[in-house]
Amino acid sequence: MFSRVFVALGANLGDPATTVRAAIQALRGIAGTRFLAVSSLYRTAPVGLKHQPDFINAVAMLEADDAVLPAPTFLASLFAIEAAFGRVRSVKNAPRTLDLDLLLYGGQTLDLPGLTLPHPRLTERAFVLAPLTEIAPDLKIPGHGRAADLLAAVADQPVERLP
Repeated sequence: MFSRVFVALGANLGDPATTVRAAIQALRGIAGTRFLAVSSLYRTAPVGLKHQPDFINAVAMLEADDAVLPAPTFLASLFAIEAAFGRVRSVKNAPRTLDLDLLLYGGQTLDLPGLTLPHPRLTERAFVLAPLTEIAPDLKIPGHGRAADLLAAVADQPVERLP
């Protein structure tokens, strides 16, 4: 069985746009997946974080083979990509070379150590919802409703779609 998977990408150190584009290519190489779509890049101010550079964000949509790559294994693949880009997870909310968040894995709802699906703050972040609705406007987020309908609630968080 295959599941549609959504991954948020973000970076705010170095050349974040180049990093996010390179990370998109890295996502294309995850075994057991098929790359389906990626949003535009978006510039956003850090949410709840002060004295940090703006982020460059995007969302990618893949299809994953559940038997080969269940959600926890998929998340481990994301962490490996982050590490390859120099991400260190020792300081919470620190500036980052690359951040990959597993937003949704099919319609699964999970609450495991280190993995909650849907991502617990997905519906609170314009920098996730704007690119997500660009590539999947009718997507239903389990327990929350249609992604496009949730975007209005975070309209006070500015996002700038890059050309």
